[in-house]
Amino acid sequence: MQKLLTYPLRKEGYDVVPALDGREALDRLRDDNFDLVVLDVMMPKQDGFDVCRQIRARSTVPIIMLTAKTEEIDKVLGLELGADDYITKPFSVREFRSRVKAVLRRAALAQPDDQFEEPIREGDLAIDFERRQVTARDEAVRLTYVEFEVLAALARNPGRVFSRTMLLERVWGDSSYRDPRTIDVHIRHLREKLEAEPKHPELILTVRGVGYRFQDT
Repeated sequence: MQKLLTYPLRKEGYDVVPALDGREALDRLRDDNFDLVVLDVMMPKQDGFDVCRQIRARSTVPIIMLTAKTEEIDKVLGLELGADDYITKPFSVREFRSRVKAVLRRAALAQPDDQFEEPIREGDLAIDFERRQVTARDEAVRLTYVEFEVLAALARNPGRVFSRTMLLERVWGDSSYRDPRTIDVHIRHLREKLEAEPKHPELILTVRGVGYRFQDT
């Protein structure tokens, strides 16, 4: 699998650094900086979930997880640990390349530019887009890359209703190959981190049968 996925990426000019197990992957990440990490869940020594958790404890590098497991709980766990995308085997090399390009493109667009954007404050929530920092009730909140992008899309357009497909396109650039329910996982995680009462949200609201919107004051 590693050889199969490495060849087309190198052919397109990417510098690919392989690791044979979870521990080696973490060692390589400590020694160098990377633009993207692709993790197989079923790795020797340390599985992909554990490696993802340790990466997220110190880095916001984009992560794509690969797995042969199709259970919904496994997908949810990967996303809640901070993975940016999740591909279930079997998948085509074309799909894989598409996901890699989309994640790298998103990360590049997230780099700061010369245009200043005013922070947003809504009640106890503050979002600083330039620094990609979020505080809730005067405490810093650590969001994954995708969580921040979903929140930013909603907060920049208070009151506007976004369908799951619209949010997928805002974050990933397209909705191809992606399960719309992925958005539900990120919304739930955002509520757990930002809302005073996640089960009774006041900031990120559900529009039944349509999607989500940010509180419009």
